[in-house]
Amino acid sequence: MIANHPEPEQITLENVLLALGNPLRLEILRLLADGSELSCNALRPEEIAKSTMTHHWRVLRDSGVIWQRPQGRENMISLRREDLDARFPGLLDTLLRVM
Repeated sequence: MIANHPEPEQITLENVLLALGNPLRLEILRLLADGSELSCNALRPEEIAKSTMTHHWRVLRDSGVIWQRPQGRENMISLRREDLDARFPGLLDTLLRVM
């Protein structure tokens, strides 16, 4: 695994809400909500630089919203749904419903 994945008990509501307070990161949440695991490139809009996406991945990872794991030359990304649902029941479902 890549460093800086907080333990489930270290995930705070403030950090999750801050991470999801960006439209692009909310879109990433929507794309991963079905439980899929996608590569960084599959989630990166063409018009957005890789360096910009690296920042967004770091914010989401450090806040506990996503898992990142290396696979070959890419990182695979998935939503930490189980951890987030355990810490904040109903939060993800509510966010996805209003998006």
